[in-house]
Amino acid sequence: MTIQWFPGHMAKARREVTEKLKLIDIIYELVDARIPLSSRNPMIDEIIQHKPRLILLNKADLADPEKTKEWIDYFSSQGHKAIAINSQAGSGLHQITSTSKEILREKLEKMKSKGIKPRAIRAMIVGIPNVGKSTFINRLAKKNIAKTGNTPGVTKAQQWIKVGKELELLDTPGILWPKFEDQEVGLKLALTGAIKDTLLNLQDIAVYGLRFLENEYPERLKERYQLTDIPENIVELFDEIGTKRGCLTGGGIVDYDKTAELIVREIRSEKLGRLTFDRPIKTID
Repeated sequence: MTIQWFPGHMAKARREVTEKLKLIDIIYELVDARIPLSSRNPMIDEIIQHKPRLILLNKADLADPEKTKEWIDYFSSQGHKAIAINSQAGSGLHQITSTSKEILREKLEKMKSKGIKPRAIRAMIVGIPNVGKSTFINRLAKKNIAKTGNTPGVTKAQQWIKVGKELELLDTPGILWPKFEDQEVGLKLALTGAIKDTLLNLQDIAVYGLRFLENEYPERLKERYQLTDIPENIVELFDEIGTKRGCLTGGGIVDYDKTAELIVREIRSEKLGRLTFDRPIKTID
């Protein structure tokens, strides 16, 4: 299965991000803490080049906490500060301004030494669709400024947002790259909801999710679906889950579409616990 999603407004967004860079002090790169590597747009490095950057691992409440710590250490080893946040609850957001000042210390001291009056830090927010940028902005600004939605592609224009006296944010539409070179990246994005479900075959996504759980969190898989053993044959696994959860047609036959929808929905909604799909060390060796 080839997953591609690059609406026209995303190509425009890329151009606009490039044009606004000269106004920006720091980039806030929002990634999904469940897929910190897969939810990083490889175009972003090329677009923002050497601008100072703070990586925000959003939806940390859904991710495996131990693996989140490993990812923060990894980004630190690459020269980038990273913070785990939960935009919905507001946790971790209090660290953003102080960490930004730390990253920009040299620039701020230079400005001060030249007698330039202190001003608000100007930050640009970048990230793929549905990573939670609008929720993040609204929580940080403490008002509903940015449009939110649980489907990708809600934000389609740039806007400046003031956050107190110390911070100004420039929101940008989510940008996905035109083609996923690694199809597993596409599957992870699909499984976590970064790509519209209408563009996907949910059975393929569910199969990927089940195989991941079998390899990484087998006990959770068995407990959730009351499995004594995990069948090697994927059809048998679907049959067992579908039967136990009542995903049946009128004739009592397992409905694979309903079963796939159930599996994907439960993976996304933490019914199988906090999951991280990118391996912090093995994936990046």
